[in-house]
Amino acid sequence: MDLFYRRYGSQGDQPLIILHGLFGISDNWVTFGRRIADEGFDVIIPDQRNHGASPHSDTFNYLALTDDLFELIHNLKLHEPILLGHSMGGKVAMRLALENPGLIYSLMVVDITLKAYGDRPHHRNIIEAMQSVDLEHTASRQEVEDQLAKRVKEIRIRQFLMKNLHWKQRGQLEWRINLQGIAQNLSEMFDAIETQDTFDKSTLFVRGGQSDYILPSDYSQIRKNFPLAEILTIEEASHWVHAEAPEQFYLIASGFLTGRPLPNR
Repeated sequence: MDLFYRRYGSQGDQPLIILHGLFGISDNWVTFGRRIADEGFDVIIPDQRNHGASPHSDTFNYLALTDDLFELIHNLKLHEPILLGHSMGGKVAMRLALENPGLIYSLMVVDITLKAYGDRPHHRNIIEAMQSVDLEHTASRQEVEDQLAKRVKEIRIRQFLMKNLHWKQRGQLEWRINLQGIAQNLSEMFDAIETQDTFDKSTLFVRGGQSDYILPSDYSQIRKNFPLAEILTIEEASHWVHAEAPEQFYLIASGFLTGRPLPNR
């Protein structure tokens, strides 16, 4: 699949691919991407399938998402890119690194691990809330947010979801995200990565201290598949680590990506 992507920095520098999570979009990572590009990286931030400006498909699973990433690397002729993925994007990055370790230079995973998570009602509620918005009779972004607020109480989550909204034409709003395709395949997003393969290169997992996506009980499995993994916690952050603690996250990420010493765990 020919993915839409944003690109920052110089193309002769070390390539870094950043993968957003479920309901996300490349725009979520633009501030970070521009900033890290100044440290000597060729930053590529794609919209994954069914998200943003990338094509829609009824096929939506980690096999397809990983194939899309492989194809992006091949088409752009990237040599040993670093992968940085959050949530769903982290699982895509892990899969590609485990299946093609020679293709990747290093790996950074944000608040996700290899385990199965089960079909979470919160995600289903988000899809239903977005589908319930009457875009045909909505004239402003504020009206859309007001409708979302009936089912999505957290302002931060509503603002995150609103990134998926754009003007299809004058006076007509539209969701870029393929809500139907994601809804039909949502359970696929909570599958485990079950493999004995290992990625024996530099790896960093960053978890939110207020999130249950990576727990201390998961550490042993992480280190079986990623023997060189470091695991750091940003205590005050939940699942959206990079958005809730942007400066602390940047310092950790830039340290790992440039080879500077990481803070203590």
